[in-house]
Amino acid sequence: MNPSIDPALLAGNRKALAGYAARHFLWQVQGRVGVVTLNRPERKNPLTFESYAELRDLFRQLAQSHDIQAVVVQGAGGNFCSGGDVHEIIGPLVALPAPDLLMFTRMTGDLVKAMRACPQPIVAAVDGVCAGAGAIVAMASDLRIGSARSKTAFLFNRVGLAGCDMGACAILPRLIGHGRASELLYTGRSMGGEEAERCGFFNRLAAPEDLQSQALALATELAAGPTFANGITKTMLHQEWSMGIDQAIEAEAQAQALCMLTEDFKRAYRAFVARERPVFQGD
Repeated sequence: MNPSIDPALLAGNRKALAGYAARHFLWQVQGRVGVVTLNRPERKNPLTFESYAELRDLFRQLAQSHDIQAVVVQGAGGNFCSGGDVHEIIGPLVALPAPDLLMFTRMTGDLVKAMRACPQPIVAAVDGVCAGAGAIVAMASDLRIGSARSKTAFLFNRVGLAGCDMGACAILPRLIGHGRASELLYTGRSMGGEEAERCGFFNRLAAPEDLQSQALALATELAAGPTFANGITKTMLHQEWSMGIDQAIEAEAQAQALCMLTEDFKRAYRAFVARERPVFQGD
C-alpha cells in the first residue's frame, strides 16, 4: 500500500494574500502580482519601526502564498523611499542602549532576509529619492526599473554610520562591482538614474509616468512563467554566493532535475510539439 499525503493538509499551510489588509503601507493584488506601495508621500515615504516589521512579516508570508507569483515594490508621490524616518526612528535610536540597538538592526536585516527568501521575484520601481534603507529595499529586490531623475544613495556614513547596513557590503558589490560599491558606501553620494543603469543597479530606465506600469508589466510577465522554476532560480542565485563552482554545478544539477518533474516542464514540451505557447500553472 503506497503512503499518501492529504493535499488538504499541505494546503492548510498555504495562504491567500489577496485579502491581506496592510496597516503601514498600501497592498494591492493585480492578477497574480502583489503591489506594495510605500505611502507617506509628504515625507518621501520613509520607513518606521512598524513598517519595517510589517514588510518583514509580509515577505515571510509570501513564502507560503499560493495566489501571489510576483511582487512590485514602489513609492507614492514620485519618490521611492527616503529611508528610516528621522523623527520616528533616528531620534529614538540615539537614546537606546546597545542591546536594543542590536535588536533593531537585526529586525531591519530580517526584512532583507525575508525578501531574499520569498520565492516570488520582486520588482522595484524606483523614482525620485531612494535613500538609506530605501536603497537597501531596492537592492534586495530581484529586478529594478528606475527613472532618469531617481537618486539612489546608501547614505549611512553621512549620519555617522558604517556602510555595512542590512547586507549592503555583501549584496551591492555583487550587483555593481566592488569598486563602485565601495565608493557609494564610503561616500554616501547619490547615484543618478542613468549612472545606476550603466553600472547595472537598474535593469532599465523608464519615463516617470511609465515606471510603475512597466514594473507591473514585468512582474505580470514573470507571474505568467513557470513560477516553481522561477522560485528555484531565485533560491539558487542566492545560495550560490557562498558556493564554489563545483558545489554550484552539483546544486544546479539537483535543482534542475527537480524542475524536470514539474507539470510545467511537460506542458512546455507539449506546447513546443504543437507549436503553441505554453500556459504555465506553477505545478
